[in-house]
Amino acid sequence: MLFQSERIYLRKMTGEDVDVYHTWRNDVEVMRTTNPSMDVYTWEDTNGFVNQVILHASSSKSYMIVDSQTNRPIGITSLIQIDLKNRNAECIIDIGEKEYWGKGYGREALKLLLDYAFLEMNLHRVSLRVFSFNEKAIRLYERLGFKQEGISRQFLFREGKWHDIVHMGILQQEYIT
Repeated sequence: MLFQSERIYLRKMTGEDVDVYHTWRNDVEVMRTTNPSMDVYTWEDTNGFVNQVILHASSSKSYMIVDSQTNRPIGITSLIQIDLKNRNAECIIDIGEKEYWGKGYGREALKLLLDYAFLEMNLHRVSLRVFSFNEKAIRLYERLGFKQEGISRQFLFREGKWHDIVHMGILQQEYIT
């Protein structure tokens, strides 16, 4: 267990999480707001991705978001492209279990991840990318202190039209104060 709040805790992702992650990774509703490609993956694809990219990458750390009451994994959050020399990383979050959407679990999980990034790893900066149509996520990130840093215009073609990718970041001193 990494950090915990009243309702959730974060634990390191393991090879035993492939099945649940595979379910989320192939759920169009879950991936609509986070996955640029919207591909369908075989179990072997997901297993390879988890075991080669997620579990054995030296520049990333991935954690399952777990409901404290039921011990049920409800999502995943990660720090990727960790650059210890320059003390920065990018963060990712997906709540895979739809009944947990809109109830503050994403905010709690991201707060735990940022606590870890800034207070334990002593990172200076954490960034993220979000699709411009994901207005709920953008508002959440702004409430946590993220600032918009740029836009990749018309980067994503989804549901018949072009959408921007919004680049956001937060600095350690902005988060801690």
